Amino acid sequence: MLTTLQTAYSDTRAADLAWMLGREPLPALAVLDLQLDGAELQLRLLGASHQVLLQEDRGVCSETVACMPGSSTPLPLGVSKRLGDWEYEFAARVETLTQGQFAGRAQELLALVSDHPHGLAGTFPGSPYAFTAMLAQRTEGQVRWRTWHAYPQEGQLVVTRTRVGVRIPAPAA
Repeated sequence: MLTTLQTAYSDTRAADLAWMLGREPLPALAVLDLQLDGAELQLRLLGASHQVLLQEDRGVCSETVACMPGSSTPLPLGVSKRLGDWEYEFAARVETLTQGQFAGRAQELLALVSDHPHGLAGTFPGSPYAFTAMLAQRTEGQVRWRTWHAYPQEGQLVVTRTRVGVRIPAPAA
């Protein structure tokens, strides 16, 4: 699903993004509700980037990557945490592209996500390449999502990857 977000472009630098687990649902500009084999997943586009809410019998998980005033948790390169019965893994990277590369990559990502039944993308007014996009799936008992946050004025694309799955106990020795 592709939508135009009716808001000002509020996080204008990749370096302004922060990461947080467990945040309450924030006001969303666009939402995609998904049922993925027993998991309820909500992809949320915020004026300041994204939030994912996951609910299963085993518990809930809330991931927010956004420009959050007052946040002291910058966007990490990687996180691995236990959340109850789940293992949570998060990774982020920043791609710096030329103007031509950026336009091509933006078009490719927007086409991929907007045509996917588990995808949500929103473009911000002012630039067709200022966007946030999200894509989710469930495989082998794990829920996974990827996100892309585009900053055309900097030529930067922030890419995140998250995996949430059941913690497998270590074999007894």
